Amino acid sequence: MSLPFNESIIIIPTYNEIENIEKMIHSIFLMYPGINLLIIDDTSPDGTADTVRKLMKKFNCLHFIQRVEKLGIGTAYVAGFKYALEREYNFIFTMDCDFSHDPKDIKRLLKGALKYDLVIGSRYVKGGKVIDWPLGRLILSKSASIYSRIVTRIPIEDTTGGFKCFTRKALEAVNISGVISKGYIFQLEMNFIIWKSGMEILEIPISFRERKNGKSKMEGRIIVEALVKVFIIRFKK
Repeated sequence: MSLPFNESIIIIPTYNEIENIEKMIHSIFLMYPGINLLIIDDTSPDGTADTVRKLMKKFNCLHFIQRVEKLGIGTAYVAGFKYALEREYNFIFTMDCDFSHDPKDIKRLLKGALKYDLVIGSRYVKGGKVIDWPLGRLILSKSASIYSRIVTRIPIEDTTGGFKCFTRKALEAVNISGVISKGYIFQLEMNFIIWKSGMEILEIPISFRERKNGKSKMEGRIIVEALVKVFIIRFKK
């Protein structure tokens, strides 16, 4: 089956990803020569932006937005969604830069998006798994998904996963500017809005790997935001 990679754009937010960014960009374009890639960097002090600018001379389908400060992953994705919709891409991916999301799975998500409005690469459906995470972090992540499902009643197993493919139809059906989450709870909020809009959602199993290079951006304040905003999302929306 021929997949519409030329109608697709992958959004990757970055902050201090100098150890991963060049390898990720080369990996994506090696596997999918016709696809577009948008890097959104929050003024990383480690030279991430300089590496992206250098590679833009090599790859015509590499796009770049540099923001003036560290503003959060949620606002980065909102900026990326607006960029994609303005340029009429039909399939919009979100993924991490640290190879916890395997670029090989991009084609599986895109294939699913030919029939569904949102496809989620899921760690917690049958066949999905998490590799090399400490037990405590795995328990925290699974507990967060269970907690989110109980509060919002959303029928999704992996509510906070960030490896996704949105169709243009799905993003046009929601008020992107009205998204309230800046941190990782943004993932749940987008799922919830699209689900409540009557869109069709598919979860496909993926293997999620702990990053080998660089430092995790998960912080205590992000967890606090998640605990509080799950209720705000549920009742405000």
